Amino acid sequence: MPPSQLISDADWMRLALTQARQGIGLTSPNPAVGAVIVKEGRVIGQGWHRKAGGPHAEVEAIRDAQAHHADQLPGSTIYVTLEPCSTHGRTGPCTEAVHAAGIQRVVWGAQDPNPGHQGRAHEVLSAHSIDTTSGVLEAECQELIRPFAKWIATRLPYVIAKAGQSLDGKITRPAGEGPWLTSEQARAHSRRLRARVDAILVGAGTVRADNPQLTLREAGMPGQEQPWRVVLTRSGVLPPEAHLFTDAFRERTLILRDLDLPEVLRELGQRGVVSVLIEGGAQLLERAFALRLVDEIVWYVAPRLCGAAGLPVLGQQPWSASIGLKDVQIEALGDNVCLTGRPDWPEPTSFPHP
Repeated sequence: MPPSQLISDADWMRLALTQARQGIGLTSPNPAVGAVIVKEGRVIGQGWHRKAGGPHAEVEAIRDAQAHHADQLPGSTIYVTLEPCSTHGRTGPCTEAVHAAGIQRVVWGAQDPNPGHQGRAHEVLSAHSIDTTSGVLEAECQELIRPFAKWIATRLPYVIAKAGQSLDGKITRPAGEGPWLTSEQARAHSRRLRARVDAILVGAGTVRADNPQLTLREAGMPGQEQPWRVVLTRSGVLPPEAHLFTDAFRERTLILRDLDLPEVLRELGQRGVVSVLIEGGAQLLERAFALRLVDEIVWYVAPRLCGAAGLPVLGQQPWSASIGLKDVQIEALGDNVCLTGRPDWPEPTSFPHP
């Protein structure tokens, strides 16, 4: 978009969101954040948070501006998708970096979800006579940090439930037909989904039956760490030759035995895992829905009917009520369909706190 068309705070914040999305899957346990610095209607610096412990988005943008437009920094405006930090952590406060750079106005989208930090940026920056504006494209900015916000509030990871099914609700084809139910396009989309999360959960039955790899392959960003591959088991009897225990990422495989799903999520949350993807099997998915632990659904539907020979994706146990979805999006993947949404649980959602 030409600079002449960028006339509102919302326009500049959209550019900051574009920056922020580059960090999805790379910054845990920190959120993905983007920043853009503007002076007299044009961008003079931009940046995004690349990894935990590294410079925050504001500092990246300031350094970019210093390298190319240092004389323009004083009196400029910075747009940030998340309220700038005002406390010392692994890096210094971004509010101090903004003040030192001579920036005169700070605009952010989402407030810091940490109650101990929320709103402090306004107080700190105002003390330096820096103007502040908050809540610009707030919904879009909050969407970006949804997993982080849940983890901060509950110390439980954000849970995505994923499944691929036939039109008649089966997750397996009849014996002898081959393993793949969904298309290659749908499976590639699924691998990209793994790049969003810190851990992938499967039950022992899935490991025995499918011998999955659960790797990013081409879906990951350069330098991105393989998500934890978490196997839940009661008996502890697992095939030692399985990919999860023998491949190059075997050190990223975690076996958790005799723990119910809420206990598993508490254990992972304490390890700094902000988001998890449940990949199967059917019993694990059923348990997650029965306990209302699912925050997001990603469902792939293939144009195939499998009949009684296929294993149902859900329905092993009766439910007292159906589950509706909100914020639904539908995407065509060749002749398959991907449906995403969030369970419309009765409010307030009850999280089992640590």
